[in-house]
Amino acid sequence: MSTTTSTKATTQATTLAQLQALILGLQKQLPSAQFTLLSTVFTAATLVTALQGSVTALTAVTAAHAALKVALAAWDAEEAKMGPVILALRRTLQSMYANAPDTLAVYGMEPHKVPVPRTTAEKAASAAKAAATRKARGTTSKKQKLTVSGNVTGITITPITAPTAAPTVEPVTAQPATPAAAPPAGAQVATTAPPASPTGHVGQ
Repeated sequence: MSTTTSTKATTQATTLAQLQALILGLQKQLPSAQFTLLSTVFTAATLVTALQGSVTALTAVTAAHAALKVALAAWDAEEAKMGPVILALRRTLQSMYANAPDTLAVYGMEPHKVPVPRTTAEKAASAAKAAATRKARGTTSKKQKLTVSGNVTGITITPITAPTAAPTVEPVTAQPATPAAAPPAGAQVATTAPPASPTGHVGQ
């Protein structure tokens, strides 16, 4: 129960202090006042009595929480000390009375359940189911991955015509000029006539 108008995170100690302050204030400042709260008329005395009831309840809760912490701490210590001992005792009794379930029942225990051996058909069914699961999930080991290869059922070759390359032009190497052949003996050598003189001039 929260009697404050603050947040719900108000601690019990804070609530208790606020209740006690309200009681003290009413007794000191307004001992004869009357209040109409939620359509109910209260005197200062009746309010003080009601608030003291809240203080008593909250104090009991606080004490119970403290006692619970102490009890839980004591249990944790006891469990740490006796837990392994109790476990060892139960195992010993189960071993002693493995074939006497009625006697074990007196101790509130049951014999260990012995697993029923599986038949060959059940083992085969489990193996087949595991293989199917691996196949569906695509699960493979490293060795299996190394053995995986593709199967080729046929090959279709599509010819691709490469573009014809342009002929390569070989570089032309300049050849040395061949000297003109000498004219044969007795042959006449043509000479070029001198240019004609300009009109009106006579050579001297």
